[in-house]
Amino acid sequence: MNDAVKISVCIITFNEEKNIRRCLESVKWADEIIVVDSFSTDSTEAICREYTDRFFKHRWMGYKTQKNIARSLAKNEWVFSIDSDEEVSQELYSEIYNLFKNGVDDSVSAFELPRMVWFLNKWIRHGDWYPDYLPRLYRKSCGRFVGQEIHERIGIDGKIQRLKTPLHHYTYDDITHQLNTLNKFTSCSADSLNEKNRSLCSAIVGMLFRAPFRFFRCYFIKRGFLDGMPGFIIATVSAFNVFVKYAKYWEMRKTTK
Repeated sequence: MNDAVKISVCIITFNEEKNIRRCLESVKWADEIIVVDSFSTDSTEAICREYTDRFFKHRWMGYKTQKNIARSLAKNEWVFSIDSDEEVSQELYSEIYNLFKNGVDDSVSAFELPRMVWFLNKWIRHGDWYPDYLPRLYRKSCGRFVGQEIHERIGIDGKIQRLKTPLHHYTYDDITHQLNTLNKFTSCSADSLNEKNRSLCSAIVGMLFRAPFRFFRCYFIKRGFLDGMPGFIIATVSAFNVFVKYAKYWEMRKTTK
């Protein structure tokens, strides 16, 4: 990026040939690109090697662990964690470049930035999906991934400052892809509830009250209706996601008993 501050970009992959080139093209400015791959069987490795020689293979250990492995391989103090279906726009790069060119306050441990999703041929600017602030650019010595599976986040020790320009996220190809992902993630969420030994009553409360409230929050409180039909679909599927998570947990508890 410049002589004063170097940034390591960290990415984890598995069979991401449809997305990874767009992601890598958007971070060519980085001083170092690290990819940790879970033994992809498509052309992901070949594409990645066009952009970096810092390509590593590691068996899948879960999102949190895999991302911490990538972090541990970074040579620089500043790390930018980005997913393979995300993209750094030219505007976001310019904001980061100008920020580091002018010097970063020593008291700042990380920068969080909004994430904007491309879904059903439009950018989603309301509801639960936006602005979705996440710390992604951080000092290696001050942050690492923590939390539960699929809800992992970067735990930051110190001050977090906000950037203005959103990170682009191409999360789902279509509604079918969205529902397939929902099925996988709700199973992981139900497993997490089971590990915490939540009561059977909490599952019923989740289905009856948390699910409809999720729709109300997403569509009305956070103005998802301003995104038109995609906003309505997002709010509905988000509520269904909550319902299915608790339904699967209810099923687990009843089956166990």
